[in-house]
Amino acid sequence: MTAYAIAHLRNPQSDHPDVLEYLRRIDATLDPFGGRFAVHGAAMEVVEGDWPGTVVVIAFPDLAAARGWYASPAYREILPLRTDHIDGTAILVDGVAPGYRAAALSTAKPA
Repeated sequence: MTAYAIAHLRNPQSDHPDVLEYLRRIDATLDPFGGRFAVHGAAMEVVEGDWPGTVVVIAFPDLAAARGWYASPAYREILPLRTDHIDGTAILVDGVAPGYRAAALSTAKPA
């Protein structure tokens, strides 16, 4: 099942030299784990609430691959290039299976 690394970057600074170096090097860290950008640098349309900054979504074949990428020496080496200059939050999360329906989580009984 596809899994995702999602980052909410609150103060993106894509022009800082360290961040530019991070951007040049991140793709090589994703390749061994089957990671690919699903959302990166796109204009956002906030339709509810407040969302300062931007979002990045990286898709992986499964959660084990996402965890492997994040913990990999290659990624850990470049991570400070971003985190030293951009405030953010990152999560790893499983996607849902094809055909998933939200009602599967419902505990309500039909009337």
